[in-house]
Amino acid sequence: MRILLIEDDADNISLLTRLLEHHGYEIAVADHAEAGLEKARSGKPDLILMDLELPEGPDGQPDPNAGLNATRALKADEATAGIPVIALTAHTMAQHRERIAAAGCDDLQEKPIFPFQSLLDKISRFRK
Repeated sequence: MRILLIEDDADNISLLTRLLEHHGYEIAVADHAEAGLEKARSGKPDLILMDLELPEGPDGQPDPNAGLNATRALKADEATAGIPVIALTAHTMAQHRERIAAAGCDDLQEKPIFPFQSLLDKISRFRK
């Protein structure tokens, strides 16, 4: 299974990549929304793990809507609409969950990701 990890934090990238590869997943990484959209369109991953607060714009500052906007763009594109997206976020209150679902995310994983098995269980639901 090919997973696209769209995440800007180097420690999270390293940890998730090592753990997921250890469990047999093929991982591609993008560190900002636009790169993630390009890799999703060209690489056709089986699943996307989408950090919701990604850097956007020339200043590279985190944008709390970047991941949601990228998910909306993916779901609006016929070529990528069918790719499941699991949101990675520390914001899991009811109003956040509603915004995440409205953007088209298929599931969400709370950060920090512990225990890791919870993420593996979510990923396994989308295996083909």
